[in-house]
Amino acid sequence: MDIKVPEIGESIVEAIVGEWQKKTGEQVAVDDLLVELETDKINIEILAETAGTLEILAAEGDTLAIGSILARLDESGAVKTPPTEKTSGSKSTSTPPPATDKPMNPAVSKIAAEKGVDPSQIAGSGRGGRVQVDDIKPTPQPQTVSPLQPPAPETFTTQVAPPAPVASQGKDDPRSRRVPMSPIRKKIASHLLAARQQTAMLTTFNEVDMKRLLDLRTNHKESFAKKHDVKLGLMSFFVKASVEALKEFEAVNGRIDANDIVYQDFYDIGIAVGGKRGLVVPILRDADGLSFADIEKKIRDFGERAGSGKLALEEIQGGTFTISNGGVYGSLLSTPILNPPQSAILGMHATQDRAVVVNGEIVIRPMMNLALSYDHRIIDGREAVSFLKRVKVLLEDPEEMLLEM
Repeated sequence: MDIKVPEIGESIVEAIVGEWQKKTGEQVAVDDLLVELETDKINIEILAETAGTLEILAAEGDTLAIGSILARLDESGAVKTPPTEKTSGSKSTSTPPPATDKPMNPAVSKIAAEKGVDPSQIAGSGRGGRVQVDDIKPTPQPQTVSPLQPPAPETFTTQVAPPAPVASQGKDDPRSRRVPMSPIRKKIASHLLAARQQTAMLTTFNEVDMKRLLDLRTNHKESFAKKHDVKLGLMSFFVKASVEALKEFEAVNGRIDANDIVYQDFYDIGIAVGGKRGLVVPILRDADGLSFADIEKKIRDFGERAGSGKLALEEIQGGTFTISNGGVYGSLLSTPILNPPQSAILGMHATQDRAVVVNGEIVIRPMMNLALSYDHRIIDGREAVSFLKRVKVLLEDPEEMLLEM
């Protein structure tokens, strides 16, 4: 029986082989832990699906594509002699000895080299001082680049995939550094480019007066936290408003499948959450049936587990609509990019006091810009604008959502 790298998530195409818990030739039982795979987003444990004799085919620290064979299980129970080498061009199947006496995850060596870090100088946070991937921090580099160089684009904004490599680019400037792209960065580049090339993406904007919502939150945050043991954040209001708007504009919750439009009469809302290994989008399943407290508790749980890569596969797959909050990073306006096959994504931004006209008078209000990116192949401009306007109305009258009017 072949043991393969499983499908891990829509934005993950490769995984790093961690420490093998069993050795070649060793007998394993059903559900024995064989190895842990590490990615930039989550870790996943590979368990034995059947009993048998293990033959390891991938060494610790190897980077493998989804679907690659990790090992084989001989279900007849016959003990096999560990092979000395694999086919031409492959690495030895024997588990490589550790490069140092300091305990560390074998995948650390590969990532540490990419980041210019000496793993022997790291205080490991794992059991027995074992160095984990999350312990690695890049070595500070001198600021030799021009102060006019723009910062790297934020994850929640539109990003341009890197160009195809040119046959001959000459020597790098000695002031530059060349670092291989991580598996997740390569996938992000490919995914964003595909979203641009395979959808007719447009973005519409609006703004929300947040005063009533913020006042409501301030007045009830203490009693809410005391009753539900979780803080009342803004995201639960945006989830509720989005679900109500999606019920009215079904195309925004739909998707294109070949020559068909699939209208999804359920509301699985993806919430973009920042973790140590990048942005992940866990899903609030059947969000229309969740209370404000349910939503806040699930988002809190997602955030806590995203940092350690402990989100389950099914928690980051699927979704019918996504909400991304660039405001937590200070963004005032951005164009969120679609997450196919979804047809729309809502971008939140920072709340800022601005002068606005209310009832013929200039007043100061806490205003937030909203952006809705959508696939024009399935969603007309009228529907997109109307959807975003409905979200605006619900947020500016939050009592309507609370009373379910």
